[in-house]
Amino acid sequence: MPDAATRRQISTFLDAIAAEKGSARNTLLAYGRDLSHAADWLGDHGPGLAEAQADDIEGYLVALDAEGMSRATRARRLSALKQFYRFAYDEGWRGDNPTLRIDGPGRAQRLPGTLTQDEVARMLDVARDHGPDPATRARNACLFELLYATGLRVSELVGLPHAALRGAPEMLMVRGKGNKDRLVPLSDPARAAVAVWLSHRDRAEDVERAKGKPASKFLFPARGEAGHMTRMRFHGLVKEVATRAGLDPERVSPHVLRHAFATHLLAGGADLRVIQTLLGHADLGSTEIYTHVLDERLRALVMDHHPLARD
Repeated sequence: MPDAATRRQISTFLDAIAAEKGSARNTLLAYGRDLSHAADWLGDHGPGLAEAQADDIEGYLVALDAEGMSRATRARRLSALKQFYRFAYDEGWRGDNPTLRIDGPGRAQRLPGTLTQDEVARMLDVARDHGPDPATRARNACLFELLYATGLRVSELVGLPHAALRGAPEMLMVRGKGNKDRLVPLSDPARAAVAVWLSHRDRAEDVERAKGKPASKFLFPARGEAGHMTRMRFHGLVKEVATRAGLDPERVSPHVLRHAFATHLLAGGADLRVIQTLLGHADLGSTEIYTHVLDERLRALVMDHHPLARD
């Protein structure tokens, strides 16, 4: 475990990025874990996190590689260190930034997993009938219709306030990463599913209020600490629905449904920058991974219409 002084520095850094960037709790926890791991290694093999030099940090990265750690994990840990040392330099804790000239392993450019339109349709059908009672089935239908209609991140979906969906809006205001707001359109099936679920939700809330319990602000309330359905519960629900739809649950997750939203839009002719906006990506580079869909469409276009490609 890092010494008390190092823990204080890490804590100060995390407080700063939470205030300045509005980083999500899960992001802060990941930074904390990565920096604590690095601090432990650097303390055992060098002068520690606060005094580490470029050679020490490169040695840490080499050790991670030797342990068989994935390229993505190594890149993430170096990113955490780069941000920490930039902050340490700005705060005057150090006179230099030892990570300035260290290049990371980068992330593997991996095509996101996705589903066909038929597979998504099967999951939507199953979700409408999945649950022991009408209220649960209405909630599940609403969850899946909203996710496929909007491409929300799972944390954005489960944390939606019910006020954002009142009055059958055609557009939904979403607060995403870094507390940045964006507008996404709602499909007619999604709006219909929301209306049905709200009627069930409101009746249940009336019963709770009659017992003296406070009303929930969330569209998908739950009794846990967060006050709404957890990411893990929804992840499990997606696996259940995938299995009932005849799909391999190992290849289906909330993130895969988000990919399906983007992939199907792009295949239908949507502009890449529009998809960037809908997904809430800060830069187009994050969205460009979906261009494999354009490549396939262009290849099919040439094979179907170019005279030299015909038999």
